[in-house]
Amino acid sequence: MKLTILRLTTLTPQDRLDLGKVWPGRDIAQLEQELNENHRLYAARFNQRLLGALRLEIRGTQGSITDIEVREVTRRRGVGQYLVEETLAQNGSLADWWIADDGLGDQNIRAAFMQACGFRAQPDGWSKSQA
Repeated sequence: MKLTILRLTTLTPQDRLDLGKVWPGRDIAQLEQELNENHRLYAARFNQRLLGALRLEIRGTQGSITDIEVREVTRRRGVGQYLVEETLAQNGSLADWWIADDGLGDQNIRAAFMQACGFRAQPDGWSKSQA
């Protein structure tokens, strides 16, 4: 089965269970209620299971990505990079991208990941322009 990146607008019971593993402690029901055209959820699916996800907020032509997370057992296999790349590709009308530094995790690993995704370091996060 192929890894696919998709925008989720409604969640199945299995999606809710999987997202609970991606984001332990997050209120998944509240997250689902917040979804609309400007607040989107993208996820990586493999064998009918969600392995990672991110949230996208759209303001005009700017996309702001938050909460990038891949299940620990699946990390270091390119899922996160593919998730970011496909989210950008599926939102080609957005010209500028921003990912805030949440201060979580190993900052050297995070910086290397963001650079691999084509983002430039800024004082409080990473940016990328789609010119």
